[in-house]
Amino acid sequence: MRGKKLLDTIRSGVGGGVEVQCDELKRDTDRVDFVNAEFRAARRKIAPSAVRTLVAAFADDLAELAAACRQLLADSADEITDKVVDKYYGGRVETNAFKVADIALAGRSAPAIVELRHALATGEAPVPIVAAFASKIRTMAKVSGFRGSSGQAASALGMAPWQVQRAQRDVAGWSEAGLANAILSIAAADTAVKGGSRDAHYALEVMVRTIARRGEDR
Repeated sequence: MRGKKLLDTIRSGVGGGVEVQCDELKRDTDRVDFVNAEFRAARRKIAPSAVRTLVAAFADDLAELAAACRQLLADSADEITDKVVDKYYGGRVETNAFKVADIALAGRSAPAIVELRHALATGEAPVPIVAAFASKIRTMAKVSGFRGSSGQAASALGMAPWQVQRAQRDVAGWSEAGLANAILSIAAADTAVKGGSRDAHYALEVMVRTIARRGEDR
């Protein structure tokens, strides 16, 4: 606020200043567009799947995502593929919270627990892990309740078509009761990792097992 008067003066045209809008990138689609713009500005190509891998690896830090783009541009002269991204950031992707969620959603309970423990052991914080599961299940619930094509869903829900298609695959075989139970388990884990339990890691494991069972009590 102390500089508002100066900013308003510049915005009025005095001095010929140029204002560049830097809106917050809140959605995955925004971050995908950001990565594509970085490579387009450099007149370089990057595979769509490589873009998604980068966004998943640096979903919580735009500065790190931008730095990763610059490093890939500087170090590789060819088109950026999944193989190139994996070479530089494979370790980060493998221990990413979304990786744990993907394994659990595939119904692989034991491997998901192993990946969870590995992620925690390598520095992944419990809160982002819960947030990753919440994001996945929330998207699945939105897609599950939408009636229409994937293109219509993408437009109505503010998502990329590939996100809708993935959520549709993830939610296949889930019941409404299962989704409800999954949401409750995530809420319980969220409370636990924010100080509501003495054993936050156990709460995470319960959440992972619930998701791997598609929310069913079995």
